[in-house]
Amino acid sequence: MVRDSQHGCVRNKSCLTNLLVFVEEVANYLDSGYPVDVIYLDFQKAFDKVPHKRLILKLAAHGIDSKLLEWIEKWLLDRKQRVVINGVFSGWKDVLSGVPQGSVLGNWDHCYL
Repeated sequence: MVRDSQHGCVRNKSCLTNLLVFVEEVANYLDSGYPVDVIYLDFQKAFDKVPHKRLILKLAAHGIDSKLLEWIEKWLLDRKQRVVINGVFSGWKDVLSGVPQGSVLGNWDHCYL
């Protein structure tokens, strides 16, 4: 189940709709006389470093449906990678964090349906 607050990769929603909802909520607080503090964080690089098991736990905590969660977990776990330089191959190493670059999860900001 995807929550109504989800904007990334959801039909008819985008970064812009997320921003508009946020601005409206801030304006409502300010109109009611409440102070508002905003802290901006950039997790773009951190997302590459999140351990797979922790990411699965976080997705579950945010109410991601169990079938979708199982699919994501199978997609992330047991990945391996190696490096090739001038035709010389390194050994295979387990990938324990991050998501494959160029994938939907690796490019949330480029998701439009």
